[in-house]
Order: sequence, then C-alpha cells, then structure tokens
Amino acid sequence: MVFALVGNQNCGKTTLFNQLTGSNQHVGNFPGVTVESKVGVIRSRKADTVVDLPGIYSLRAYTNEETVTRDFILKNKPDGIINIVDATNIERNLYLSLQLLSMGVPTVIALNMMDEVRGNGGSINIEKLSRALGVCVVPISAAKNEGIDELIERAAEVASKRIMPAVKDFCTVGPVHRCIHSVTHLVEDHAEMIRMSPRFAATKLIEGDEELADTLGLNENERETIEHAVIEMENEGGLDRMAAIANMRYDFIEKACAGTVIHAAETKEHRRSSAIDKVLTGKFTAIPVFIGVMFLVFWLTFGLVGQPLADLLAAGIESLIAVIDTALEDFGMNPVAKSLIVDGVLAGVGSVLSFLPLIVVLFFFLSVLEDTGYMARVAFVTDRLLRKIGLSGRSVVPMLIGFGCSVPAIMATRTLSSERDRKLSVMLVPFVSCSAKLPIYAVFTAAFFPDNAPLVMLGLYLFGIIVGILAARFSGAFIFRGTAMPFVMELPNYRFPSPKSVFMLMKDKAWDFIRKAFTVILAASVIIWFLQTFDIRFNVVENGEGSLLAAVGKFISPLFVPLGFTDWRIPTALITGFTAKEAVVSTLAVLVGTTVSELPNVLMHSPELFTTASAMAFLVFTLLYTPCVAAVATLRREFSSRLGAAGVVLFQCVTAWVCAFIVYRIALLF
Repeated sequence: MVFALVGNQNCGKTTLFNQLTGSNQHVGNFPGVTVESKVGVIRSRKADTVVDLPGIYSLRAYTNEETVTRDFILKNKPDGIINIVDATNIERNLYLSLQLLSMGVPTVIALNMMDEVRGNGGSINIEKLSRALGVCVVPISAAKNEGIDELIERAAEVASKRIMPAVKDFCTVGPVHRCIHSVTHLVEDHAEMIRMSPRFAATKLIEGDEELADTLGLNENERETIEHAVIEMENEGGLDRMAAIANMRYDFIEKACAGTVIHAAETKEHRRSSAIDKVLTGKFTAIPVFIGVMFLVFWLTFGLVGQPLADLLAAGIESLIAVIDTALEDFGMNPVAKSLIVDGVLAGVGSVLSFLPLIVVLFFFLSVLEDTGYMARVAFVTDRLLRKIGLSGRSVVPMLIGFGCSVPAIMATRTLSSERDRKLSVMLVPFVSCSAKLPIYAVFTAAFFPDNAPLVMLGLYLFGIIVGILAARFSGAFIFRGTAMPFVMELPNYRFPSPKSVFMLMKDKAWDFIRKAFTVILAASVIIWFLQTFDIRFNVVENGEGSLLAAVGKFISPLFVPLGFTDWRIPTALITGFTAKEAVVSTLAVLVGTTVSELPNVLMHSPELFTTASAMAFLVFTLLYTPCVAAVATLRREFSSRLGAAGVVLFQCVTAWVCAFIVYRIALLF
C-alpha cells in the first residue's frame, strides 16, 4: 500500500517521515516540477511505502507545493492519507485536515507533539475528537518516537479496509450548506467519472478553481449555474466565496474542539520563544544578530571545521592519484591512456569531490538552524528588503549560501514556494561571489593592488551583489514577470533539532553532490583534458600552446580584446574555469610557464598580458561569468531544461562581458 504523508509546515512532518522509514528512503522529483519528493519504505511493513508531500496550509493549488499535494492525491490515488497535525496549534492545523477529509480517501490523523500539550497542562480527548471528525486520531510524539507503531497499525487497518471519513458535511444549515449541496448534485456525475469526491469538487468549484472546472469537463451552462449559486450564497451570507468557505470550516473546527481540547494558558515553549524573539527579531537587533550567526556558520564551514576537512580530503585524493599514477607507470600503460585516467578522470572528479566536506558541514549548520526555527525568523526579517527587488524573504538563504558555493545555494532555492521566485533566485545566486573565486582574487590583488587588497576584495563582493540585484530586477521585469508570492511564514516555537532529520539531510545533499561529480562533472573534465592534450590533428602536444584548448582560446580571443585581454592565454584560462574556478589560476600559470606561487610576480612584470585596467576587468569578468560545471549541472536540473540552463549561462556571460567592458573603459580614463 502507498500512504501520503500530509501536513502544515513546521508540524514535525519530516521527523515523522524519518521515524516511519528510517534510512529506507530516497529523494526524487515530482513529475513536471522541481519540488522534491521523498519516498520511503515503512520499517515494520516492508511492502508498504509512504510519500512525504510538501508542507502546505491548504489545497487551493496556489503554490507548487499545494498543486503537487493535490495532484498526487487526486491522480496517484494513494491507499491512505496520514495527516500530521500539531496538537499545540490544533485549530489552525485542522483547517487542512477538513479539506483532506472531503477528498474521500481513507485517512488517519496523527496528533503530534502531545508530549508538549501534556507537559504544559493541556489535554485532548482523543475519542471525542475522533467521533467529531469521523476518522481515527492517534496521539504521537514524532521527536520522541512515541505512538508511531500504533499509528502504522491504524493507518494500515483504515487503508486495507477502505474505511472512509464518516463526516462529509461540515455544515448542515445556511447559505453555504445549500450552495455546496446544489453544486455537488450538479457535478456528481462528472466527479465520479474521474473518481473524485463530488463534495470536494463542489467546494473547490465554489472557491473558483477554473482548472478543476476544465478537468471535470463542465460546459458553459453548468459553469453559469455554479456561478449563480455562489452569487446567491454571497448575497445571503454577506461574505465572499473564500471567506464563506473558510468561515464554514472554522465554525466546524471550533465546535469539534470545544468539548475535546483544553489549552494551557501559555506553553513554556511559547514563553521561551517570545523571550528569544525579542532579540532575534527585534527592530534594532535582528539584522546584527543575523549577520553574526551567518558569519559564524561561514567561519565554521569555510574556516575552522569544513576547510580543514576539505584540505584533508584533497590531500588524500592527491595521494591516491599519485599512487595510481605510479602504479600505471610501473605497469607500462600508454602515456595518453594514463593521462586520461590520472589527469582527466581522477584529477577532474577529485578536485570537485574535495568540496564535499564543505557542502556536508554547511548543510549541517543550515539544517540545525532550520530545525530550531531560526531560519523562519531570517526569512521574516529580510522579507521587506528582498521584496524591493521582487523576491520574498525565503530567497535570503540561497543568496547567503552562494558566498560559500553556488551548488548548494542553487539547491537551496527548492525551499521557495513559487516557481517564479525560485527561478529568479537561481538567476541571482551565481552573481554572488563563491569561495572558489578567492584564489583568482588573491593572485591579482597581490600583483596589481597589494596595498589595497582588502578594499578590492570587499568591492568585488559588493559589486557582485549590486549586479545580482540589477539582474534580478531585469529578469523580473522581462523574463520572469509577475510579483513575489504573498509571504506566508509561520514562526514556530524554538525546538531542539532532530539529530535524525539533520543526518538525513546531510546524507541526501552529499549523495546528490557525489552523483553529480560522477556524471556531468566527469564528462566535462574528460572534455577539458582532451582539449588540453591533443592538437587539431589529434597529435599529443608537448606544451599548451599547440593544443585544441589553445586553438579554441585563440578563436574566441577577439571577443575579449575590447576588455583589454589581448593575449590568447587569458581566454584560454577562462575556459578551464568552467570545470572549477580555481583552475583559472593554475591554467594561467602553466600557460605563462611559472608556478602559482610565482604567478603574481610574473603578471606584475608582464604588461603584454595585463595592465592595471585589464586586471580590473579580468577580476570583474571572473566574478560574474558563468559558474563551474557543477553549478551549471545543478542549474539544468532546477530548470528541468538544457535550453533554460544554457540561457542562464549566456545571460551571465553577456552580463560579465558588459560589466568588464564598462570597468575597463572607466579604468582607462584614470
């Protein structure tokens, strides 16, 4: 059997999913969208699976997540629904529950966080609530693994026996009742033909769901009849259609909870959260604290914890490559084949894999911040600023991650609820300077701006942000038109993060990165090796000048002359930056016949290569042009289109060229 796990955001759904499945889960995509799907095998029932649907507040199909959830239930026809409800905020959570119950699918309600309810002096009469809702209600604590076995048993029983929700009518008198009744009768045949609950269909049509009207195949006369019934309901009740339906649901919830739920005056979790929020979301303290928290995360990731692990892994990979190189040499392998294995495959993939600790450590800290409830506050605090460029507060997290690495930053845009906001954020992220560009900055500031290196570095980061904002404004106006999604963000109580959830997220992101390294990145590394190794007649070259890569560099070099890059070696080095931005420095060192450590001194005394003006243009171009192949592969996946990813790459390269040209021309004036 297949179960759909549905619930609001921040209700403990991910924790429950991990308790149900353990490590027997995998991450994919729902068809046609980039919303992640998690599917897992239930631990105690190896033949049954559970699908973790996105956290939502309603089934209006207003966001991608709501559309995915609704379509999965309507089209995939799961055997049962496990609806997780936050018992500490039961009235609001039950609003989604009523919509699920009207779909006519066997359902069990998992009443989560019951330990907090009891601990704060509250109580819920489970039997009375079950009777009021017409479904089985099971009290659980997902974080403490309490009640999970009973939940599985009840869900299996309800699904196998096809026990439908007993309560179908959430109002029995009044204009809303009459409207729903008449529309249900009108669309009953249409709904049953596609195996949909007539009452659910009627409610959605009253709410104005035109897509559903098309799906049901309603003719113009039927649509007019429905609209007439809705107008009568609005006139008689004095509320518009959305408010009338919402009012009906909340009236039912209020009656169902009146004799079953006893709330504590104020939970200790809420008191604690309110006290913390005085600092973390305070008018004058929120932004400084946020900057401090993110600085700490990046310092730990790219300094104290992550970078040493990355260096250790890189050293291990280099040692392994050296051992394999020696073994192949002793074996007497053909030098070209050996070069393919060592310089193409192992060195290419190895250089990217060395970033794995950074990604794992970064997502560890971000997952901890997410689980504690702090990231919701970050989105809330930054929403007003980001709305000025057409985005919502949720976009701040991918932008911040972009300072470390574009790959996890682009992956993090999946938290955005709107397709437009997500694509706009994906466009913005690569303009944020990632840590892989630091070696380029270090070499060129040492060569041309030794006395002002920190100022130049800061200027580059700020310039990248400014260009990103302008690019986002341009994209929002001409490419991804529309307005940012209305910002609905619950500020959950602060809680201790779930170790299992943190571990599962780290594992998913690590595996995703490794899979990418051994597919797209491997192919790109082999292509670059081939271009560096052979000339136009496919003879092995003695030095880089005669290679196919150099030929490509010479071919495209006229494009870069207006930027002051008059030597073919400069665009050649930029091409290798496609595999990894660090490769720009190493390739340039090889092409000018020196080492990376000596490169600043060589560049300083090579006016035929760079002047101060062209060096500034080079820094701006490397800041803004297309990110590495790993980021492009992630782009392609997020856009679900090779053409879309190619369009983003072209847009970034053109933007980089224009900005570098302007900087070069202004620099020449001075």
